[in-house]
Amino acid sequence: MAKITYIEHNGTEHVVEAENGVSVMEAAVRNMVPGIDADCGGACACATCHVYIDDSWREKTGKPEAMEESMLDFAAEPKESSRLSCQLKVSDALDGLIVRLPEFQG
Repeated sequence: MAKITYIEHNGTEHVVEAENGVSVMEAAVRNMVPGIDADCGGACACATCHVYIDDSWREKTGKPEAMEESMLDFAAEPKESSRLSCQLKVSDALDGLIVRLPEFQG
C-alpha cells in the first residue's frame, strides 16, 4: 500500500491509500478524486488522467515511454513534470507520492 496525495488545481488535497499494482489513475477513480476523468479507462488512449508529478518524485516515477509521450501532446497545459496517471503503477516505492491536477483535462 502507498499513500498518494492528489492536489486539485484549487489546492484541495485528497490523500488516498492505494493498493500495489493499481495505477495512480485507478486509485483516484476508486476514491472519487475530482479532476481525473479517465475517459479511456487506463488504455493510454487519451489524456484525461493527466497529472503533474511533484518535483521530489520525478526521479522515482521515471520518464514517460513513447506512447504516453504522444498522448501528452493532447493534454491541457503539459509541463516537463506531466505524466498520465494511468501509466504510473503503485508500489511501496511510491508511498508518499504527490501529484497535482491541472485545471482542465485534455
